[in-house]
Amino acid sequence: MSELVPGGNLPLPGGSVTVRVPGPFDVSALITDDSGKVRGDADFVFYNQPSAPGARLQGDTLTVDPPRLRPGATRVTVVVSPADPGTPLGRLPAPSLQVTDSGGRPIARFAPPRPRQETLLLLAELYRRGGGWKVRALGQGYADGLAGLARDFGVDVIEDATPAPARRTSAPPAPTAPPMPTARPSMHTLSSVGVPHTPSPDPDGFLGLVNSARAGAGSPPVSLDTRLASAARAHAAAMASAGRLGVEGPDGVSVYQRITAAGYTYVTVGEQLVSGPRTPSEFVSYCLRTEGSRSTLHDPAFTHAALAYVTGGRSGDTYWTALWARPLTPGDLSRTAAEVVELTNRERTRAGLHPLAIDPTLATAARAYSTDMAVRAFYSHTSPEGTQPWDRAAAAGSRMRTIGENIACGQRSPAEVVEGWMNSPGHRANILKRDFTHIGIGFAGGGPAGTYWTQLFGG
Repeated sequence: MSELVPGGNLPLPGGSVTVRVPGPFDVSALITDDSGKVRGDADFVFYNQPSAPGARLQGDTLTVDPPRLRPGATRVTVVVSPADPGTPLGRLPAPSLQVTDSGGRPIARFAPPRPRQETLLLLAELYRRGGGWKVRALGQGYADGLAGLARDFGVDVIEDATPAPARRTSAPPAPTAPPMPTARPSMHTLSSVGVPHTPSPDPDGFLGLVNSARAGAGSPPVSLDTRLASAARAHAAAMASAGRLGVEGPDGVSVYQRITAAGYTYVTVGEQLVSGPRTPSEFVSYCLRTEGSRSTLHDPAFTHAALAYVTGGRSGDTYWTALWARPLTPGDLSRTAAEVVELTNRERTRAGLHPLAIDPTLATAARAYSTDMAVRAFYSHTSPEGTQPWDRAAAAGSRMRTIGENIACGQRSPAEVVEGWMNSPGHRANILKRDFTHIGIGFAGGGPAGTYWTQLFGG
């Protein structure tokens, strides 16, 4: 059985699979096509409507038979919410998703980072890729519960201004729909730009505006990405709900965690969080007026972008989230590590020291530790289990007698991270230590800080 991390995926065997989430939760599922929107009420499987073509819910277990899904269905998103409506998930045991095949054999398990104030969580999605199906771990939460779900998937949720008196209370049914769960009364109005389910691929002209500005700066054009759009929508809504701008929303989830939870693994990322502009044109003009935002918009490293805005919340202002990224490929990972090594050895050469050779065992340990910090949202030389750099090096197979480690978070390029280490006396001492002969580099995107870097030295 495989243990999945947010954004991780795994091929599924042919035939039906079951997804179980034990505990005090309500399990539901959304059936969509590539647009990411439900076609109608029949695409929402929950306790009042426990079956749809190819999907059946029994208690805490969802069974999905992909070949029997409705025509055009390419994705089944698994959702959990507290069985007691309105209870933050952070007050309950951490949810854990278990996937088994038709014979009951375990396939995968996913335990997302512990939720906080979220009242609904997208745990995973089963999706079609080529001729087969895969499962992807998500872990994306919504502090606004069903309102966030309706916003992103087009679920027709009926609002009720009165609190639900008991577990699993539903709002009155619409004339052509089964009873739906009661939503929070304060849903936000959302307009989004660059999402695939809109009639035009760029209805508000955002892509044309930014690519024109990028062309003027000599940068290549970017394209819109649906995963970035989903993360941008969620973060703009979170800021509007709190009535303030911030990389971390009131639900404790950073914009970078939303990106990785949406399934986008990046090698570099940027964001612009703004309130005030009324149109995408005003937003782009605002970003071009300040040096930091302008350099993000012009950055030639980015290949994808998305924009979302929400009007509402406490202040009634409009909150904007623009995301910029380049996807991580195996080639990008090796090039990033090689550039960190090159810059590190350049500093050693200037100091009259021998260059460091790349050691595979140190590289394995460094990569694993950067990923661990990003996934579990911590930042320390000591892991939550108490392991130290030399423990991790030895576990990866290293026989080096002397081990040192530099870590960093938030830097967006090898040049930036090496410069930061060289400007710090302790980190600089490791880079210029004469006894070290080998090095391994780790990098991972995600977590509260966005990027996590590890240099592991050995001698």
